[in-house]
Amino acid sequence: MVRPRKISSFKPTLTNLAQTSHYLVQFGGLDVQLRKHLNVRGIDYRFITNTSGILCQSAVLPGSGMATVQINGNRMGVTENMVHSRIYTPIQLEFYVDNEYKALKFLEHWMEFIANGATSRENNQSKKNYHVRMQYPDDYKCDETRIIKFDRDYREELEYKFIGMFPSDLTSVPVKYENSQILKVNATFKFDRYVVGRFDSYSVNRGTANNIAGSRKVPSKNRDTRDDGNIFGIEMKSKVDSSAYNRLSDTLDTFTLTQGRKI
Repeated sequence: MVRPRKISSFKPTLTNLAQTSHYLVQFGGLDVQLRKHLNVRGIDYRFITNTSGILCQSAVLPGSGMATVQINGNRMGVTENMVHSRIYTPIQLEFYVDNEYKALKFLEHWMEFIANGATSRENNQSKKNYHVRMQYPDDYKCDETRIIKFDRDYREELEYKFIGMFPSDLTSVPVKYENSQILKVNATFKFDRYVVGRFDSYSVNRGTANNIAGSRKVPSKNRDTRDDGNIFGIEMKSKVDSSAYNRLSDTLDTFTLTQGRKI
C-alpha cells in the first residue's frame, strides 16, 4: 500500500533545483580557411573562442527527436512504430553586439564564407557578374563548439558538444532612435549531432567522458578485513611476535600457580 510521504523527506530535492542561469557558450574547432577569412574581416580567433561566448546573453540546451515509421502486417492486426533515425533540432543563440560590432561581423562573415568566401577582386560581391560557389562542409563546419551548464556553485554539471555546427539563419536587427537599447543579434545554428559529457583527454583518461561516473576501488562486502595485513595501504601485523607471546604466556602461568604471589 502506497503511503503519503512527509514534506521533510523530499524538501532537499525541491530546494536544490537547477537554474536557467549559470552557463557558458564556447566556440572552437573552426577550419583554418574559415579562420583566415574571418581574420581578414577583422575577427581574430581570440574573440571567437573567448569574447563571443561572453557576449552570448541567451542560449538553449539542444533537443532531439526520433523519426519513426509505421510497420503494418508484421504481425496479424498489429501496427508497430519503429525508429529509423534521430533528428536534431537547430538551436538559437542571442548575442549582445559590442561597440566594434564584432559579434555581428563574426556571424555575417561566417555565413559569407559558406556562400563563397571569395575575397578576390575577380569575384567581388558588389559586381554584377558575382557568382556563388558553396564551400565544402568540412571548411565551414566546426566540431568543438560547446554549451556548458553549471550549478549555482559554478561546478560543471552538464556539457554539450556540437559536431558539424554552422550558422544557418541570421535574423534582422532592428535599430531606432526612440528608446535606445542595447543592440542584440539572434542567430540559428544547425549541426549534425551533439554529444553529452566531456570528451577531453583528461576526462577520457579518468574514465569520466560522456558523463560516465568515475570508478573507485572499494573493499568487497564479502571480504573480511579484520585480520587484513595491508589495510589502507599500511602493512600491519595481525599477530603478536611469537617470542614475546611465549614470554607473556610463561609469566601468566607462573602467576596462576603462585596464586598471585610475587616470585
